[in-house]
Amino acid sequence: MGDKASAHPGAAGRAATADHPSSVRNVVLVGHSGSGKTTLVEALALTAGAVNRAGRVEDGGTVSDYDEIEHRQQRSVQLSLVPVEWAGCKINILDTPGYADFVGELRAGLRAADAALFVVSASDGVDGATRMVWDECAAVGMPRAIVVTHLEAARADFAEMTRVCAEAFGGDDPDAVLPLYLPLHGPEGPDGHAPVTGLIGLLSQRVFDYASGERKEAEPGPEQLPLVEEARNRLIEGIIAESEDETLMDRYLAGEEIDVKTLVDDLERAVARGTFHPVLAAAPAAEGARQGIGTVELLELVTGGFPTPLERTAPDVTTPQGSARPTPVCAPDGPLVAEVIKTSSDPYVGRVSLVRVFSGTLHPDETVHVSGHGMTDRGHEDHDVDERIGALSSPFGKQQRTLSSCIAGDIACVAKLTRAETGDTLSGKDDPLLMAPWDMPDPLLPLAIQAHSKADEDKLSQGLARLVAEDPTMRLEQNPHTHQLVLWCLGEAHKDVALERLRSRYGVQVDVVPYKVSLRETFGDTATGRGRHVKQSGGHGQYAICEIEVAPLPPGSGIEFVDKVVGGAVPRQFIPSVEKGVRAQAAKGVAAGYPLVDVRITLLDGKAHSVDSSDAAFQTAGALALREAAADARIHLLEPVAELQVLVPDDYVGPVMSDLSGRRGRVVGTEQAGPGRTLVRAEVPEIEIGRYAVDLRSVSHGTGRFDRSYARHEPMPPQLADKIRESLEKTA
Repeated sequence: MGDKASAHPGAAGRAATADHPSSVRNVVLVGHSGSGKTTLVEALALTAGAVNRAGRVEDGGTVSDYDEIEHRQQRSVQLSLVPVEWAGCKINILDTPGYADFVGELRAGLRAADAALFVVSASDGVDGATRMVWDECAAVGMPRAIVVTHLEAARADFAEMTRVCAEAFGGDDPDAVLPLYLPLHGPEGPDGHAPVTGLIGLLSQRVFDYASGERKEAEPGPEQLPLVEEARNRLIEGIIAESEDETLMDRYLAGEEIDVKTLVDDLERAVARGTFHPVLAAAPAAEGARQGIGTVELLELVTGGFPTPLERTAPDVTTPQGSARPTPVCAPDGPLVAEVIKTSSDPYVGRVSLVRVFSGTLHPDETVHVSGHGMTDRGHEDHDVDERIGALSSPFGKQQRTLSSCIAGDIACVAKLTRAETGDTLSGKDDPLLMAPWDMPDPLLPLAIQAHSKADEDKLSQGLARLVAEDPTMRLEQNPHTHQLVLWCLGEAHKDVALERLRSRYGVQVDVVPYKVSLRETFGDTATGRGRHVKQSGGHGQYAICEIEVAPLPPGSGIEFVDKVVGGAVPRQFIPSVEKGVRAQAAKGVAAGYPLVDVRITLLDGKAHSVDSSDAAFQTAGALALREAAADARIHLLEPVAELQVLVPDDYVGPVMSDLSGRRGRVVGTEQAGPGRTLVRAEVPEIEIGRYAVDLRSVSHGTGRFDRSYARHEPMPPQLADKIRESLEKTA
């Protein structure tokens, strides 16, 4: 970490490979949108010799953000893997989107990685969403480090950002978040800004100068050492506090000079345990430079301080039937246990699965068992199938570099798994296993769609099936009440990407239509109706008369039919016909076209003809009777009410409750849900929360989450019901 000899970089143009889990590092980059993650990935690839110039591979493409949609939107929208080699290690760098709509891609990256680099912009600071991800990583003990970017920005202050990071991420122990290097600045330019030209290592007290375009090591000048003394002493104390050697602190306090190698070894152990979180700096390379500022130091941290896959406990596994099995051990010769962390479709290769191997070794052309369970609520079918995999490859931008195998701890692309979806488990065909799923946010923004043309209709189901197979944060629903096809998304950007992929990748053009909530109708008071269906001119006659009474019932009662006919006024064989007719009319609605619920319909009387009465005639009479009863009654429109559980930082409880009240919501309670966070429980009409997934993000500055569940239907305010009826009359 600045105290070791510079490692030999890997060679551009060939696939990075690993022959043992100890030589693999899996690291995910986390940070808000615009923090510089993708730029940093490309700088690391340049330094490691994986590209021929900044961000470019042999075919001229970039190593990250190579998707056409990403180019158009100018931001990452999917997880990408960039493997590089450094110091004899294969480093799998997982670049994740920073925008909240693509948190599913972030969670996939966290699942595949063994450590995380949190990328923080010196010009933007630490946002609430990044703090939440940090807390999630802390809860599972994932090792973390921090990289401060955008130091070239005006008024960028590394010391201030280090303080902010310690405050945001240090919790009760701010000395667990400390810098390993301090940036060195060159002469001030005309704008008064002094660019970063290098770093000074706090432990080694060596200067690493990048001004020439390549990293050069030098002795610090006499004017530089006093600048780092305080930061160096604090770093040494922080490292010693985490040391397993309990005598080290006493020796240090007694004035003993602690060997730098001892400090580095203790630092690396503390980082790998997830108890110490170093802060590093990164700045863009100069024009034509071969190394970005801070990239060598980062690669040294990853290879020396981050854990190997051998040090990670794999997720729990069961049989597909649910029986517990031993936790997989990271051993290349063990039983195969792997997981699909991302699925994509290539127009030439077909479906490509990005797979993290937790145990065993994957080989091309072998037969594996593919198991996917627990996603039926999102439009995925449970499946257990044996499939023969195709070629194994290592992704690099748009290229796929062939691999001969993929050992435990490594990540690779697998071709031709036609049934595999994101989150599926790959295991030996003779010993099928299922890995515990990772947490995925529930998509809560509805997108109602329909095929643009008959040709699109023929391709729509297949396109949607592929879309949800790739992205488990999408949910496909055929609403049985509104008969709409609804694609549930995480936000507006997520929705836009889904529509773009349907169009460009699967050739399906769809129209977005207004999302409908499932309204109902009911009677506000008791009413009677008489249905008369008499036709006796020309051909076989039709004769049926029935009289009914309709009375409201408590919510949730449905439709109740009661027969109170006496004296055979309606022959027994036609009473079911009347019931069938009124139920059919109830399903169609009696006022605004919404299903009628929560009423008791009583058949009181009627008349029949010995020749002309029939089943069809009494069905028609029953429907007419119900419509006549509705014409003289107060009909209420019922709207669905959802129960919301909104989790927000304490600072945003007031704005969230005020926003819910403005949506006709009723707050039914609040409770503490961990340090600094509150759970707000409320009941809100569903018609008011169609865009709540977007609006909550705005109100809470991206830190709020919510769950929703159906509570009940209840009467809509008369003024709103009248507006809906008026709009229906205009479109009729």
